[in-house]
Amino acid sequence: MSRPAPIAAIIVDDLLIRPFVGLVETLHTLALNELYDLEELQNERKELRLRYELGELTEEEYQSQREALDADIELAREVHEELSSGRVEVKT
Repeated sequence: MSRPAPIAAIIVDDLLIRPFVGLVETLHTLALNELYDLEELQNERKELRLRYELGELTEEEYQSQREALDADIELAREVHEELSSGRVEVKT
């Protein structure tokens, strides 16, 4: 039996695989934006500060939670920087 021509494989790749990869990349970007919502994390930090100022948290609780939020915010900034630069990609 003869092997299919390489051009046929390229056409199949372009017609079937690339649209799927594009969809996966879009979903991946949306998921990262949702998981690393910088505005939401900053709002949480403001709320944490307010709770501390109202006396709902001790200084130790505030510091501990603040450090965790600051780390999350830094990670979110890095993820958004990579997304905007196009460095984040879905590997197929």
